[in-house]
Amino acid sequence: MRKALRWLLSLVVLIGTVSAAGTATAAGPDSPSPSLSPSSSEDIKDRILAIPGMTLIEETPYPGYRFFVLSYTQPVDHRDRAKGTFQQRLTLLHKDTGRPTVFHTSGYGLNTRPRRAEPTAIVDGNQVSMEYRFFTPSRPQAADWSTLDIRQAADDQHRIFTALKPLYPGKWLATGASKGGMTATYYERFHPRDMDGVVAYVAPNDVVEKEDSAYDRFFATVGTRECRERLNAMQREALIRRAPLQEKYRAWAAAEGATFHTVGTLDKAYEAVVLDFVWAFWQYHTQAECADIPDAATATDQTVYDTIDTYSGWAYYTDQGLEWAVPYYYQAATELGSPSLRTEHLNGLTRYGYQPARNFVPREVPVPRFKPWVMRDVDTWVRTRGQRMLFVYGADDPWGAERFRVDKGRDSHVLTAPGANHGAGVADLADAERAWATARLQAWAGVSPAPVRTDPRLDRPGVEQRRTPRF
Repeated sequence: MRKALRWLLSLVVLIGTVSAAGTATAAGPDSPSPSLSPSSSEDIKDRILAIPGMTLIEETPYPGYRFFVLSYTQPVDHRDRAKGTFQQRLTLLHKDTGRPTVFHTSGYGLNTRPRRAEPTAIVDGNQVSMEYRFFTPSRPQAADWSTLDIRQAADDQHRIFTALKPLYPGKWLATGASKGGMTATYYERFHPRDMDGVVAYVAPNDVVEKEDSAYDRFFATVGTRECRERLNAMQREALIRRAPLQEKYRAWAAAEGATFHTVGTLDKAYEAVVLDFVWAFWQYHTQAECADIPDAATATDQTVYDTIDTYSGWAYYTDQGLEWAVPYYYQAATELGSPSLRTEHLNGLTRYGYQPARNFVPREVPVPRFKPWVMRDVDTWVRTRGQRMLFVYGADDPWGAERFRVDKGRDSHVLTAPGANHGAGVADLADAERAWATARLQAWAGVSPAPVRTDPRLDRPGVEQRRTPRF
């Protein structure tokens, strides 16, 4: 969504671009041997690789699981197979073919390290994770950007599900957080017969692109008045001191070799970072951390500069910072939409305001006109036809200001975790709701109620869930 911390950007790029040229390695003799389907005595790896178009990049044994990084041949255009194919990365955390399977999507690149999404731990199942099309390296060689839309991505997911369902015949749940939660929702809209349930975390729902008053109301009421004023004062101070702070920014950019061709100028990038400051705080932090924000009136230039960097990240709107996220901005400019705030406390200090998503797409990429009917269609479908869908939001997360809504009677629900931010999960819900949601997911997955067993190594918060770029 709009901004990540500078250290995080490096991490996301690193894990999202792990080379797909690794040598395939089989599990060693001491590796666990998860159960196979009763219908086959073949090793699960052999069965996976027997799927046409599926190739192995690498296998990593993990206690109780086997973890595969795979590549699957997909059509560039599901509507016109003559346009050729591309290789899409996915991972498979295999536990047992008799267990349910969770289909996890980040909506961005792919984490190629073993980890479980929360629903996978709740149902104690297998997990398939898919890299979103056009995120490196899952990008067609001659990129036809017109094929980057939510329907094409849903069809990618449907083909992977169809290929793997014979090996994993149990119940399936779709999940994801932020843009991943949006992806899971769009998949359900276009292929409602595939999944037995959907768990979408902190998923924005921008139904009307040019009507963003819900965000203004959120920022007028979130947290305490004292905290809001402290954050606003720091943001305002960064614009008042634009000239001296830009000199620091310019010196940093020169030292790092950072450029600003996509956004246009260093000044535009500077203002974009500052405007993201308050949003980034509430997206990633909590009311309790507000005391860490220095007093703007007495802060030195360096303190103001460092504070904005800590919470917003000066690196983000450079060409290098934007490069990996271009597919997201393209979709925000064509289908997903993006928020804009009034920021009356900054009157007279801003020059550009919240810039449109297309400003963060390189000029050589053609960006067609926005399609307002796409999100309206999804919203209407979820409200009137969606079944067995659970939406989880954080009460203090800006992205929850515009959220999905559901009609009663179709076993679909919207729950809010008190005091939680963009990392909200079932575990953050109030006790009664947490117990209810856990039982509901287990019922959808066809497993008996059981305590959730966590694994600190597999269940650590994922970069794609907890730290996604804002827009």
